[in-house]
Amino acid sequence: MERKITLTEKEMPKQWYNILADLSSPIDPPLHPVTLEPATPDLLSAIFPMALIEQEMSSQRWIDIPSEVMDKLSIWRPSPMYRAYGLEQALGTPAKIYYKWEGVSPAGSHKPNTAIAQAYYNKKEGINKLSTETGAGQWGSSLSLAGSMFGIEVLVYMVKCSYDMKPSRRLMMETWGGKCISSPSNTTDSGRNILKEDPNCPGSLGIAISEAVEVALKNKDTNYALGSVLNHVLLHQSVIGLECKEQFKKVGDYPDVVIGCVGGGSNFGGIATPFAYDKIHGSKNVRLVAVEPTACPTLTKGIYAYDYGDTAKMAPVVKMHTLGHDFVPASIHAGGLRYHGMAPIVSKLVQENLVEAVAYHQKPVFDAAILFAKTEGHIVAPETAHAVKGAIEEALKAKEEGKERTILFNCSGHGHFDMTSYQKYFENKLEDFEYPEDEIKKALLKLPKV
Repeated sequence: MERKITLTEKEMPKQWYNILADLSSPIDPPLHPVTLEPATPDLLSAIFPMALIEQEMSSQRWIDIPSEVMDKLSIWRPSPMYRAYGLEQALGTPAKIYYKWEGVSPAGSHKPNTAIAQAYYNKKEGINKLSTETGAGQWGSSLSLAGSMFGIEVLVYMVKCSYDMKPSRRLMMETWGGKCISSPSNTTDSGRNILKEDPNCPGSLGIAISEAVEVALKNKDTNYALGSVLNHVLLHQSVIGLECKEQFKKVGDYPDVVIGCVGGGSNFGGIATPFAYDKIHGSKNVRLVAVEPTACPTLTKGIYAYDYGDTAKMAPVVKMHTLGHDFVPASIHAGGLRYHGMAPIVSKLVQENLVEAVAYHQKPVFDAAILFAKTEGHIVAPETAHAVKGAIEEALKAKEEGKERTILFNCSGHGHFDMTSYQKYFENKLEDFEYPEDEIKKALLKLPKV
């Protein structure tokens, strides 16, 4: 069997898969952040183009990918899927390990899959400016790339601890024409209020979202773009899992378990939802495993409830697994996994026992990333390393049980701009952090009364 499993451009998915069509019951609707009444399209249209609002609320199973989006995606898609023979041998496992390599995109991660679609729909409706947030920088750089493709100005609020640790990501954004600001900042009311309370605040995705949404709400020529969490984002990311299914057909195999890291849910949802379709319709009994950090245990310790999507309570209120909108996690190196909430779709799949969730400390996660680099060559992002860790654990279980098992994980991005994190690992300066239960309970007390 070949190590690399490829598809041709002609075999790229021509439609996105919308799992909302196959859930046992509808997802609870988003609510207005002030009235807590169901959000109307008019409310959402203040920050999103109508085409994305329609996709957000659609129950149509298959949605055509516009030819203009297909053209941009074809720069690197279909992305390859690899058989990890080296890792299998190092582990001495009877399991077969496959990984989908999303690091081949120009931005180095899966994020352009939705960034390009969002930029296209905004441009089509006459929007020439977008504001957004970013954790580790993958989303900010991806939207900046998409903005350069469609002639859109992009303003990115980057979580402060990542802004300080990852200067190369800022330079990527600037190379593509994006403007990057450390968050919390003095450029918005929400940022200034945070800095008054804590001048040394390390930032969070919830805070950065508040700043980006505020800019969009105050400027009629600007829309907001989100790189994870929302239904239309997971819709666009479904190209990952759809390609994987075609690649497995080529080698006559199918996974027993599908794994992805989770922060807001985009890369996990992208690889998992097409396989969830098979599980829902009974054709396959595949396990779907979401891996998160113990420092931000949204699925493993959060509760399923309505909560604000941002710290300043400006974004719509959604039903999701949450640690509370005031949650500010430790400055772990997986900056993209520090969001207080989880995609409503992923949360719903967990509630319906279609998805499992596990959490790991960052030092064993980096142990896994180093082993993967030594056996497969790819240096992965700290976020992606969580999926590597999950795959290794599944392979070791197969070894212990003496059973063959086919494992697939989403290798969602490279770590070429995250070498400071690896340096801290080699210098033994990484600390394992488990967010205290008491702090989580305090944050959850501030949930909206719905």
